Amino acid sequence: MIGFAVVVVSLTTVSMAADSDASIGPDITTFDVYGPELFGTVGGKTAYAVGTESCNRGDEPAEWDSGSNQHPVIAQNLYRLKDGRLEQIGMSWLKHGFLSLNQSECDTCVYPPLGGSQLGIGCSDPYWASLNGSQDRLGPRHEVNPFTGDFPAAHSLPTGDLTLKGRLVVDTADVQPSTNPGARFFAEGQYVAADEAAAGNGENSASYREESISSSLLMTDVGSTFESSPAIYAWQEADPAVAIREIRVPEEGLFIVAAVARDNGDGTWRYEYAVYNLNSHRAAQSFTVPILPDAVITNVGFHDVDYHSGEPYVDTDWTIAVDNGAGIVNWSSETYAVNPNANALRWGTMYNFWFDADQEPIQDSATLGLFLDGTPGSVLTTVPAPSVDSLLFADGFESGDTGAWS
Repeated sequence: MIGFAVVVVSLTTVSMAADSDASIGPDITTFDVYGPELFGTVGGKTAYAVGTESCNRGDEPAEWDSGSNQHPVIAQNLYRLKDGRLEQIGMSWLKHGFLSLNQSECDTCVYPPLGGSQLGIGCSDPYWASLNGSQDRLGPRHEVNPFTGDFPAAHSLPTGDLTLKGRLVVDTADVQPSTNPGARFFAEGQYVAADEAAAGNGENSASYREESISSSLLMTDVGSTFESSPAIYAWQEADPAVAIREIRVPEEGLFIVAAVARDNGDGTWRYEYAVYNLNSHRAAQSFTVPILPDAVITNVGFHDVDYHSGEPYVDTDWTIAVDNGAGIVNWSSETYAVNPNANALRWGTMYNFWFDADQEPIQDSATLGLFLDGTPGSVLTTVPAPSVDSLLFADGFESGDTGAWS
């Protein structure tokens, strides 16, 4: 197996919990993901919610005003690791914060001047699962700019079945143990807020925790929460051959790309890629991997996660194109110009891409095309690919990405 020939960001490197120095400005992290709740199953769909406990690891209070848009919103996601592939299988609408209890679960709490309308320095605030699943406080993701934290003060409400609407909804078949032998599950919580985004602290707010699911579909916490590590890092934690790179859109949001190439033992290799959009409002519309002109490409696949409850986005799978003449495998959604509600890779979501090839892997540049207009129109990352080693530097020098320089 082969990963990237670059600096790999480990779980301990990413976690802010080990950093004793407070961030400048408010800095909300998901200190704990805990206490999941099952609401029921309807028509092959199952609804959950998970509890999230926030912690302000900054040096200023964070705003928690329920009467305006100066409060955080909280996203919940569920992932499944099965047969060596980590996939996102569910997502929720956004819980709108309304009151901070300012507890001392994560650090020494400095009670803030405005009380429950702020989260004080070093203070924690729990929202248990029943609150995060309370439908009158759930708003859609499309109303939120994840990079700036801006959203309307009055949010829309979810529609649809009373058991499911707005909650962490999954296909029941994706969590039923009888159809997923040996699978592992991971719940993720993410806070987005305007004041911490303005302070430049919006990249460490997502955390994950492993969950077990019983034959009755009850979900139970396993182990502890990986603070400030999105669930895509669970793939690397389970399989160290998986390598991860952070890709920042200049003056905008963060994508995280994970990849691995495995020898199938029959003269072919399986190439696996996962791309997670943490907080890019521009989103992604295409993913392109270079290949040799004579490479034989088979078993090309794609996986996304379905929106629900009135989010306006379509769920059409990305189009797959294998073009040996151009030397690429390309996955793409409709462009913004064609359909503003296309199935772009928006914030808080992870999509998977894979294929088999009869060529062994080397390191080359994959291209992530962006959905909303702006400069640049795409960003590059280094991945294992059945290609020609066209990189003089394996640390992103030629792409202008300085994140992996040493």
